[in-house]
Amino acid sequence: MDLFTALQTSVSGLQAQSYAISNISGNIANSQTTGFKRIDTSFVDMMSETTPKREVSGSVLAQSQLTNTIGGNVVSSSVPTNMAINGNGFFTVVQKTGDSNGAATFSGTNVYTRRGDFSQDKDGYLVNGAGGYLTGTNLDPVTGQATSTGLIKLGNSSLPAQATTAITYAANLPATPATTASATSGSDLYNQLPAAVVLTGTGQTGVSVPSTDAGTFVNNSIAGPSLTTYTSTGAPVTLSTRWAKVQDASTTPAQPAVWNLYYASDPSASANATSWQNVGTAFTFDSTGKLTSPATSPVSLGAVTVGDYTYSNLTMNVGAAGLTQYADTSGAVTTNTLSQNGNSAGTLTSVAVGDDGKINGTFSNGSVLALASVGIAQFANPDGLKADSNGNYLQTADSGPALVGLNGSTITGASNEQSNTDIATEFSKMIVTQQAYSANTRVMSTAQTMMSDLLNVIR
Repeated sequence: MDLFTALQTSVSGLQAQSYAISNISGNIANSQTTGFKRIDTSFVDMMSETTPKREVSGSVLAQSQLTNTIGGNVVSSSVPTNMAINGNGFFTVVQKTGDSNGAATFSGTNVYTRRGDFSQDKDGYLVNGAGGYLTGTNLDPVTGQATSTGLIKLGNSSLPAQATTAITYAANLPATPATTASATSGSDLYNQLPAAVVLTGTGQTGVSVPSTDAGTFVNNSIAGPSLTTYTSTGAPVTLSTRWAKVQDASTTPAQPAVWNLYYASDPSASANATSWQNVGTAFTFDSTGKLTSPATSPVSLGAVTVGDYTYSNLTMNVGAAGLTQYADTSGAVTTNTLSQNGNSAGTLTSVAVGDDGKINGTFSNGSVLALASVGIAQFANPDGLKADSNGNYLQTADSGPALVGLNGSTITGASNEQSNTDIATEFSKMIVTQQAYSANTRVMSTAQTMMSDLLNVIR
């Protein structure tokens, strides 16, 4: 290497350190930018000669080293639609391109970002602080099915009234029920009324216990599930039920334990003053307490009339092991699960983002339902993405195609991911860069002195 090459090499060193200080300054400037990923600098040596035993260090090349896979700290936010990704992945967003005839127009190209400070704009779309509009799947809150893909729009959603059509129920019925009549009748069986109002097998039709016999019925039964159901207009109706054991299990003669379920026909009357309708199904249990009949679920309760409203085909889902008959010292029903699928009309009061990326809405009627699913993309090589302004990244050949879904990552709602820039580290790199830059200037001045000495030889 001659003196002129040394000068050129020192110039490349100055350029490389200038490139490094540029990245450092950008990192420090964006230390408070939401979702920013710092850019480090790596240096590549370039050999001027590679002949064996004559290898000479040459110029240096500075290159950017992305840190897209390194997450920043996650901090809480007061905005419920702010969100941060825990793990790998990027939010899928599009950019607004303008307004046409009073409607916003958007770019058809997806870009990707870690900036999750999303909030609703005037039209109900979710947009982050850099102008990226969040995409994903909009869901029907009633059915949970997808209604559209693309821009997520919340707005002022409303929930229509829905009549109750199904009840989900799981409970243990006591092997020896404690009824009011148990102590005096010497039996825990409901055997005080005509056989016409009880069912012990299949092929029978449930008969109503008249209100005149309601007192006897209540004394020989135990309280079952009681819940609020809804009519087609969203009016609440209280459905009160009672369980009656109508047959004990025995080996001689061989017979299973049988229970009947009844509901109060008049929700406004007391238990002793209303008629009680048999739902028309015999629930049988074997000697181990396992439900043997009905063998399928859900169980049809038929047309259920409560007050002046009739549920045309109400069903009860007890699952594979939802109903059991085990010994219980209390002698009462132990309810494990009780819910129904109806609701009154409601308006959206608040939203929250779940770990699974679902945006859930809370409605004025108490229902919590999914409104949308956030669009998330992952890449085989995230550091191969091309960065642009506004904290966005573009897919490249080096990054590979976008893989849709969280794939093991989670979402934290009401939170923001901070920049992954560490000020102390950047200051340390700044000192080293400044020293390296100064050293390269000394090389230039030394090479210049040596050339001056060489020229002085011929004077």
